[in-house]
Amino acid sequence: MRRRTKAPLSPLPQRDGIDPVRVRLPEDPEGVWGTVGAHLRDRYAGAIGAGQVEEMLLSGRFMGVDGPVGGDEPYTVGRYLWFHRDFPVETPVPFPIGVVHRDERILVVDKPHFLATMPRGRHVTQTAMARLRRELGVPLLQPAHRLDRLTAGLVLFVVREEDRGAYQTLFRDRAVRKEYEAVAPYDPGVELPVTVRSRIEKERGVMAAREVAGEPNAESRIELVEHGGGLGRYRLVPVTGRTHQLRVHMNGLGLPILHDPVYPVVREDGPEDFGRPLQLLARTLEFTDPFTGGERRFESRLALSGLG
Repeated sequence: MRRRTKAPLSPLPQRDGIDPVRVRLPEDPEGVWGTVGAHLRDRYAGAIGAGQVEEMLLSGRFMGVDGPVGGDEPYTVGRYLWFHRDFPVETPVPFPIGVVHRDERILVVDKPHFLATMPRGRHVTQTAMARLRRELGVPLLQPAHRLDRLTAGLVLFVVREEDRGAYQTLFRDRAVRKEYEAVAPYDPGVELPVTVRSRIEKERGVMAAREVAGEPNAESRIELVEHGGGLGRYRLVPVTGRTHQLRVHMNGLGLPILHDPVYPVVREDGPEDFGRPLQLLARTLEFTDPFTGGERRFESRLALSGLG
């Protein structure tokens, strides 16, 4: 069995805070690909079209360690190539990212509503990771966890690649205590505080997650902090981290979070309404630092606007 060697450093710099795509030419036991171009056309023509692959080859957009790669070069198993994909057109999110804490290992920020944590789907350069890399000049910055695009509040980023695993493990092992704040309708008939346990499933390609019968896989503590004018301010403490968990649990109680475009009814796709952000905020993060052993507590400086 051939041992894979460590990938060399990319000859391409980041573009708009986004790393180039790295390709390793795979095994070809049937000898299908005589040239690099033949493989790249097979690999990417279905996604972007054979003509686009050909244009990228002719314009030198595929790079090897020694420079641009021509389509007629012999196919070599294990060779590394890099290229920058074409980014989608994105509407800029018109809100700043606030720095809450920064040291040599971590960066904790207040992510605004509507901004994805990291590149995914149609959100690439308009993401917290890409923007922070550009604005702060920290090219290796990576998030230790995700925060839903429509939710605002605290996100922890790791400055150095070698430290990322330790902080990711904290979130994976539920060793981080997270507290959220939400504004939603007030209903005196809903008895609070309450701990909600249910089974949440999210189908790929379907916008809304749903609660189904079965062994619970999601748990949230929900408390009322104050109320007025038909609205309440709630403290939400998730024990687990299922997709849309807090939004699903609040909706299940008959208290859908204010300005939620998915629960209880999925809004038709269209331009973002930046004036009506989801009233959900990641308020605090608490954990024991894996390197210093010290207790860390961070609190968001943002405020929800839904309750006066």
